[in-house]
Amino acid sequence: MKLVIVESPTKAKTIQKFLGKPYEVTSSYGHVRDLPKSKMGIDTENNFAPSYIIPTKARKKVTELKKQAAKAESVILATDEDREGEAIAWHLTEALNLDVKTAKRITFHEITKEAINEAIDNPRIIDVNLVDAQQARRMLDRLVGYELSPFLWRKIYRGLSAGRVQSVAVRMVVEREREILAFNPQEYWGIEGELFTPSKEILIVKLFSKDGKTLDKFAIGTKDEADKITEEIKKSDCIVKSITGKEVKKKAPTPFTTSLMQQEASRRLGMSPKQTMMVAQQLYEGVKLGKAGSVGLITYMRTDSMTLSEKFLSATADYLKKTYGAKYALKSPRLFKSKSRNAQEAHEAIRPTDVNNNPETVADYLDSKQFKLYDLIWRRTVASQMPEAEVATTTIDVEATKNNHPTYTLRSTGSIITFDGWRKLYPDQTTEIILPKLEVNDPLTIKTIEGKQHFTEPPARFSDATLIKTLEEHGIGRPSTYAPTISTISERGYVEHKENRLYPTELAYLVNDLLVEHFPEIIDYEFTAKIENELDEIASGQKQMVPVLKEFYMPFKKNLDEKDASVSRSSVSEEESNEICEKCGKSMVNKLGRFGRFLACTGFPECKNAKPIPGSAEAETTDEKCDECGAPMQIKRGRFGTFLGCSKYPDCKGIKRIKKSIGIKCPSCSQGDLVEKRSRKGKTFYSCEKYPDCVFALWSRPTGENCPDCKALLVLAAKGRVKCSNKECSYETEGKEPVT
Repeated sequence: MKLVIVESPTKAKTIQKFLGKPYEVTSSYGHVRDLPKSKMGIDTENNFAPSYIIPTKARKKVTELKKQAAKAESVILATDEDREGEAIAWHLTEALNLDVKTAKRITFHEITKEAINEAIDNPRIIDVNLVDAQQARRMLDRLVGYELSPFLWRKIYRGLSAGRVQSVAVRMVVEREREILAFNPQEYWGIEGELFTPSKEILIVKLFSKDGKTLDKFAIGTKDEADKITEEIKKSDCIVKSITGKEVKKKAPTPFTTSLMQQEASRRLGMSPKQTMMVAQQLYEGVKLGKAGSVGLITYMRTDSMTLSEKFLSATADYLKKTYGAKYALKSPRLFKSKSRNAQEAHEAIRPTDVNNNPETVADYLDSKQFKLYDLIWRRTVASQMPEAEVATTTIDVEATKNNHPTYTLRSTGSIITFDGWRKLYPDQTTEIILPKLEVNDPLTIKTIEGKQHFTEPPARFSDATLIKTLEEHGIGRPSTYAPTISTISERGYVEHKENRLYPTELAYLVNDLLVEHFPEIIDYEFTAKIENELDEIASGQKQMVPVLKEFYMPFKKNLDEKDASVSRSSVSEEESNEICEKCGKSMVNKLGRFGRFLACTGFPECKNAKPIPGSAEAETTDEKCDECGAPMQIKRGRFGTFLGCSKYPDCKGIKRIKKSIGIKCPSCSQGDLVEKRSRKGKTFYSCEKYPDCVFALWSRPTGENCPDCKALLVLAAKGRVKCSNKECSYETEGKEPVT
């Protein structure tokens, strides 16, 4: 028997099907060794030697693996092909007492019979450089987390966390919010109108130039200026001055990297990065396709490469010719070069393992999320190998002039898709604008012409997708880190998701400002990117792990010790107040705790008096009565937001939820109102107030209107769209891409 060890039981089942006897494929269920949770686990005085342990949850599995390995003719380590997978393979050699210099290691970026057999035929030894790169990342994150987080506990309150990448992500969200708050909108005006053609069709125009000089965005700054121009145009004679046309080719999209997949899944499907990666993992490891058994549908999903294999490119060209005709296939494959400076996580982009497994053929075997993501990946990959889309654009310039008046040019632009090309499979929101047929010198008459007021808008708040894009642009993080970073800053209470946008909490401002002031290097964009590059250099053998750790840690530790001594807790999280403690007569201070701001006696710990801040939401008494003692309830703040608590606390601990009604009746029971709630992970949803008697719930905010097709509630979707809440209904309105 030959023992093959992978991380996942699903992956094991899929590979077992391909190998059969004499191979036995089993799973390690992820890492079998890790740093201890109870202590640092890194000897900084002894070349940063890590102290790995076998976690309690892995001990039984390790014992089983040892027994299986002892009986096996050979052990083959088949963990994922990235650094994390390489490290798991190395940890397995340590836990199972295998010789790391001779242990067989195989890698593959797709779970297909051909890929697995090729890997089995070409084993290699463990790449120690990749292992060191993973260890270096793990230890850097541990050093920052286990050293800096306790600093935050001492200066703000216990339970806070800091991280090498997560704190940079929080900084980005905080700085964007401050840009928005400091933004001063600038007024500007545009002139728009409708003209009658000789055939009485409508031509929509916008003011383009005055006396031959193009008018920029801010050329018309006031209503008076706009009114003067519209009056002059109304008195003018309008004729068609010129008609120009040109063919524009639209490039096909690139295949998916991890980052691009997460961004598009968020934008098109409304899936969080964490959810996207979870579903992608399922598609990679294998889904049961009826009699075919478990089949890996996509290649490895942690990658920043845009390469596609020659075999896949050839198969895709044949598929396109056969399915859509020769005009939709390229004469030679289109090759893409990764934009990442150090594409290293896998050899290929994310693609279907078999182009013939189109979404329709596998739809019956996938759940809704699996189907949506697979459909997105399949279409994007195949579209990348289709011809460019061709768009014919036409520009009509209308001259509006009169004696003693300036000459104005009014412009209308239309476009017609002459060849859909790649858009046949991967459509975007481009729509055809068909202009009426006109000739040069045709006279036109004015139907309407008016000035329209506009204001510049602040930069948009980050969404999950745009934050990932920005992190990637700065070279911060790698394919395996984007999703956990977004998830962590949300779960730790640094950001809140509202209408698919990230808002910093008060805690985010406080922690960010503290770190920026006292640990500027740790959350500096360029410094964090430099660390990522050094990890890449360790992986390629250009640098050694210990010198990189030492170069980072020594100045960091020195600065941390200095700041620990010089920065007082009161200077960070406490503010003076005019309140006097009614119990001991000492002054009280405004403090920040894990449940928000409150007043605390300066006589602590002798006097432990604490109370809500007068006038704050936490101190507001409501008309609600406590179900346990009948006393008035007060609005208070807890870990999961505001709630109603008894005013006689701590003598009475009665609590109630605050109902945030959105003014819409529940369509399921027709009795309760829909109320806004938050999940344990901070995500907003909308459910019936009659829960648990009625379990109706939606993740998207209802508009209050019903779908014209099926009468279900309409909900808000991404990019200003509105769609039906009924998953079986395809009704959806056009939206507008938000400014980023």
